[in-house]
Amino acid sequence: MKLPSFVSLLILFTVSINAFSQEVTSPQIHDTISSWTKKNSLGFDISQIAFINWSAGGTSSVSGLFKGDFSRVYVKRNSKWVNELIVRYGLNKQDGIELRKTDDAIQFSSTFGYRKDTITTWYHTAKFNFNTQFTNGYNYPNKEIAISRPFAPAYIFIGIGAENANKEKKRIVYFSPFTFKTTLVLDQRLANQGAFGVNKGIYDLDGNLITKGRKSKMGLGMLVTSYYKKEVFKNINFVNRVSLYSDYINKFGNIDVDCDLLLDLVVNQYVKANIGTHLIYDDDIKSKTEIAGEQVTLGPKVQLKQVLGVGIVYAFQ
Repeated sequence: MKLPSFVSLLILFTVSINAFSQEVTSPQIHDTISSWTKKNSLGFDISQIAFINWSAGGTSSVSGLFKGDFSRVYVKRNSKWVNELIVRYGLNKQDGIELRKTDDAIQFSSTFGYRKDTITTWYHTAKFNFNTQFTNGYNYPNKEIAISRPFAPAYIFIGIGAENANKEKKRIVYFSPFTFKTTLVLDQRLANQGAFGVNKGIYDLDGNLITKGRKSKMGLGMLVTSYYKKEVFKNINFVNRVSLYSDYINKFGNIDVDCDLLLDLVVNQYVKANIGTHLIYDDDIKSKTEIAGEQVTLGPKVQLKQVLGVGIVYAFQ
């Protein structure tokens, strides 16, 4: 079929303009390459087990975990600025038991580094970390008395130090001799109990509150963090994050430990499995139990969480 002459001219004119535009603008695109890189990933892990007339017995359950990881990195000459936001929220429902929380975290970190030249792998570094949670936490099966809430606790770390990272950014070690740690407990009931290390309230002999508990606690100490990632086998990545903090003023030498180990198994671009262990020890976090219907505070204990999940991950920019 023969096109009308004006249509042919229009197509020819459009093609010519596009070709000329690409020819003219390509140098400008090259000159304006952004110093920012960004990565985003959203994931959802699910596990489910169901029993119907199962002679061995068992409880049907379904669990879901939502994960998000967002990073913005600025690199130009001898400077770099790394920002990362990690969020997690998980729920579990068992047959005959109410919905329960399995994971809850909001973690934001921002690190600015400057090095003297482009050869060295050492940076003069300032670091900011913030951690809290989305919803109330409970010592199940008790769902009436919360043992934690959003911003109760929340942790803020601000420090200066030195950071060493290899070229692939798969091994990063940070050391800060001066790190300010702020613990927030923005719930007066928990603050009155002295939860998470804040100064607790003062009561008279009849149990009446005289002085309210403090909602914050300041500290100055030494912080060491490390990040390590390695492909141990094909499509199997080992990721390790460690944080060690010791306060100069409050029990110096007593070390708060936060260690996160993860095996990331890549099935394909969208499907991944992971096996993880998260260990925390903080002398300011006291364990709680229920005795005869009363919530009793015990001493600090090692906190341990193990995770096995299979799910879908969507990465985008």
